Amino acid sequence: MRRTAWFASALVFYGFVCISAAAAQADSGGAARAGAGSLEFSARITPTAARAEPVRQFTFYILTKSYTDIVKEAEEKDPVPSRDEFIDGLKFSPELRAWMKAKDTLDLSAPDVDKLISPDDILGVPEFLLAYQRSNSGGVTSGFPKPKYTELDKVKQPEKYKKLREDYLAALMKFLRKHPESTTGMELELEGINPERKWAALQSARDKRVRRAAPELAQLTFLARRVDTDLEGRASVSGLPPGDYWISTLNLEANAGDMHVRWDVPVKIAAGQTARVELSNLNTTEASRANP
Repeated sequence: MRRTAWFASALVFYGFVCISAAAAQADSGGAARAGAGSLEFSARITPTAARAEPVRQFTFYILTKSYTDIVKEAEEKDPVPSRDEFIDGLKFSPELRAWMKAKDTLDLSAPDVDKLISPDDILGVPEFLLAYQRSNSGGVTSGFPKPKYTELDKVKQPEKYKKLREDYLAALMKFLRKHPESTTGMELELEGINPERKWAALQSARDKRVRRAAPELAQLTFLARRVDTDLEGRASVSGLPPGDYWISTLNLEANAGDMHVRWDVPVKIAAGQTARVELSNLNTTEASRANP
């Protein structure tokens, strides 16, 4: 009988403890909710010469960091090499690499590149000399000097080779100064070694990596909530801890008519209050018109 009474008392005590714990947990959750804030926003786009349209059933991301800054962080993690580093890695003569750095240019086949190349550059940079010779060879240019030495002379008669080459370069310089138009067309001969496409491809590949990495970084590290707008272009989020947030479309575009836009709008959430934001053409991060 005593054992039964003791067991009943224990059950009562255990029940009291469980109820107290549940009440404490409920109080704690209530306190947390009381300290949180809410966000309500609407999104509308105004096409050219048309009325504003709601952005319907579109996913927005509530971030704890600006998406613009997230993209910069992704870029810093995957930097493009400097132009000088890129030039140093090219299999060109030291003279051509030095010239490209001095002229701050990579496009050797640009239509006006011949204007950047002086007579001294042509004689001093092996690639330029070869391009100049090719563009004027085959009787294309009347009176164009021809070398009187061969590569075989360089081995068998080095002194003769040196003298004949110096004479040829002197004649070439004289012709160059007298006929500056003879440099026209050199860029066509430089197309085969032009590094501009390689540089552009390197940058394009890096940009693609950043475009993939930035949305992933945003959602894995800085995502507070994800929410879809309704048919009126409205959305709401509750239970946000007080602090600074950004309403973002990440790298996605919302569109209406001819307008394509992105948003990355800051908003401050205060405890127990509701922040309201209107997204429009006026506060877009990026806006563009579709091609007709």
